[in-house]
Amino acid sequence: MTIVDAFNYVDGCLYAEGVSCEQIAREHGTPTFVYSRAAIESRYLALDRALDGTPHRICYAVKANSNLAVLDVLARLGAGFDIVSSGELQRVIAAGGDASKVVFSGVGKRADEITEALQAGVTCFNIESAEELGVLADCARVAGVRAHMALRVNPNVDAQTHPYISTGLKGSKFGVAIEDALALYLQAAAIPCLQVVGVACHIGSQLTDPSPMLDALQRVLALVGELKTHGVNIAHIDMGGGFGIRYQNETPHSPTQFAQQLALGLGGRELELLLEPGRSIVGEAGVLLTRVIHTKHNSARSFLIADAAMNDLIRPALYQGWHPLRRVHEASDQAAQTWDLVGPVCESADFLALQRTLPAASGDLLALECCGAYSFVMSSNYNSRPRAAEVMVDGGQLHLVRAREQIADLFATERCLPH
Repeated sequence: MTIVDAFNYVDGCLYAEGVSCEQIAREHGTPTFVYSRAAIESRYLALDRALDGTPHRICYAVKANSNLAVLDVLARLGAGFDIVSSGELQRVIAAGGDASKVVFSGVGKRADEITEALQAGVTCFNIESAEELGVLADCARVAGVRAHMALRVNPNVDAQTHPYISTGLKGSKFGVAIEDALALYLQAAAIPCLQVVGVACHIGSQLTDPSPMLDALQRVLALVGELKTHGVNIAHIDMGGGFGIRYQNETPHSPTQFAQQLALGLGGRELELLLEPGRSIVGEAGVLLTRVIHTKHNSARSFLIADAAMNDLIRPALYQGWHPLRRVHEASDQAAQTWDLVGPVCESADFLALQRTLPAASGDLLALECCGAYSFVMSSNYNSRPRAAEVMVDGGQLHLVRAREQIADLFATERCLPH
């Protein structure tokens, strides 16, 4: 399966599939997130086909990009979904997703969210604590259903990624220590309204090397074997996602390589493999278009002040995230120089790209790449800034999939005190 690179120059102008980014900015303004349907589909299908011959389910991690159009594209391909909130469940259903293909993860599921998910018929709850196990049992008992569950075990494996997105070490808030899992599984197996179906594990995000995940897999398989000796039979293992993409100079193994290595690691066992990719499906399928408002120079730095800001893309400030930066129009009358691309928000952390060398001037249209994941979903209204528009390109067709917020939308639910 060929992976689609949807963003390329045509006659000196950056295109998203068959639509120029200049046209997108002209019709929908800036800042605007642009997604490619072909890029999303090609990445999902490549991963799915890499697992031919291995029983598997791909449950897209909704938190990476929850736009209804993105979920719709994946639902049409038969994807399952990994959710961490009631809001994400409702988005999946609104987009035509099948609740019976939904895995409910997350360390802080409320009782009302669990009840809603039980009523919707989600396929499995990934439980992360002894107390949460009790809440699930209570909710299932009241609802009169048998809840399918797995424990998310913490294998204490270093994912070798940014500390904020490393989730498999013993100090993490996520999961149950793997040495405590057996006792908790035996407790769950004795509760009539619970059905133990799996073991779940997710060690972190933006993984570039499969070795830590393969290490975690072996620890999970050892637990599966131990459970079997106690009469608890496991139907699936959920190894999460976290497959990395290239932002700067990373050389990640491809998601298909991760998947094939995991399939080999199963060693022919009769277990269904669940994966929960997010970033690797949508990350490279999106760009953020922004226009330069002003240029500014001081004795130490030169700045491009753009109409996008940290409220639109917080990854650089939060994770020191690095996004490739391109001019939409290759040609320029300006000489190249080194700039900091910053926004109008009143914070020193409001930067999108630091020390990038390119020709630029006021009014130029720029594209920040790899903005399909953990970008719009983490945006905010800080400084009372409306959130950006989102569009999806499908060949030569351009679709507005989220209208730009208006300032009046920001305080429509607020009220002044009575006089």
